[in-house]
Amino acid sequence: MGAEFEILAFTWAGLIAFAVLVYVILDGFDLGLGILFPFGGSHRNRDVMMNSVAPVWDGNETWLILGGGGLFAVFPLAYAVVMPALYMPILLMLLGLVFRGVAFEYRWRTVRWRGVWDAAFFGGSVIAALCQGIALGALVQGIEVEGRAYAGGWFDWLTPFSAMTGLAVLTGYALLGATWLVMKTEGPLNARMRGFAWPLGLATVGFVGLVSLWTPFLEGAYFERWFSLPFSVFTVLVPLLVAGLAALFVHGLRSGHDRTPFLAALGLFVVAYAGIGVSFYPMMVPPDITIWQAAAPESSLWFALVGAAILIPIILAYTAYAYWVFRGKIDPEEGYH
Repeated sequence: MGAEFEILAFTWAGLIAFAVLVYVILDGFDLGLGILFPFGGSHRNRDVMMNSVAPVWDGNETWLILGGGGLFAVFPLAYAVVMPALYMPILLMLLGLVFRGVAFEYRWRTVRWRGVWDAAFFGGSVIAALCQGIALGALVQGIEVEGRAYAGGWFDWLTPFSAMTGLAVLTGYALLGATWLVMKTEGPLNARMRGFAWPLGLATVGFVGLVSLWTPFLEGAYFERWFSLPFSVFTVLVPLLVAGLAALFVHGLRSGHDRTPFLAALGLFVVAYAGIGVSFYPMMVPPDITIWQAAAPESSLWFALVGAAILIPIILAYTAYAYWVFRGKIDPEEGYH
């Protein structure tokens, strides 16, 4: 294994981690908005909620495709192990995203069946968020591998820890959705979502603490990594960063700032994601498959990297442009329909 191969594999692991993080950040508030959909208070408010993400919602999922496609292309062993291990939650997640997309388009075309499509939008959002959290928890707790193949059972993905992470992601996404609407709306809907943000913020911080306490005891490697140098420095930083972001979140809500709560909520996700990264490294599929064991041949890594070097800046540019064009508060009188 040469140094060039190791650098390439590490670079690709970073790119996929980046794509997944961007997806979580961007599609998180989109899914969270769907989770809060029944609590909008009126059909008009729900229209405004949906219109707040109408210009960007489908582009957000580009990053999910990039992460999944990248995993298949450059870490085929990891893909071959993870997919059968997490087949059910991943399948349900995709079905949830399909229901969301269909409901997004069809609820504007009918009055009689609007309640059905509202329910589909809510249900798809809840299922997608919950299954993403369950899949994450199942991956963190480790996947049983024998002879480069998944060796576990059909329901190994469903454990108390994965159920807890499912609820954590569901709650965190709802927080992102609430704070996004605080940032994008005015009047009664803004006040309503500001009220939801308080308990959701408290619950999200509680889940971050619970996951942080539970994770080191899942695997001996996690415990050693969290409590030995240099990673133990991050162990000290995590509670400090979470406390600082929680204080910023509270200040933003109390002072009436509309952007600060959303940025603080995003910060909580970034810190939690970085904590998972510290636990994982250098594993691609814990506890047995490393980044370099899972990587494709060097020629494949180079070939895919050329494509990524062209596509990722383009995706970043059009994503940034879309958010820039549709920045600011949403006008309730203008809509997707």
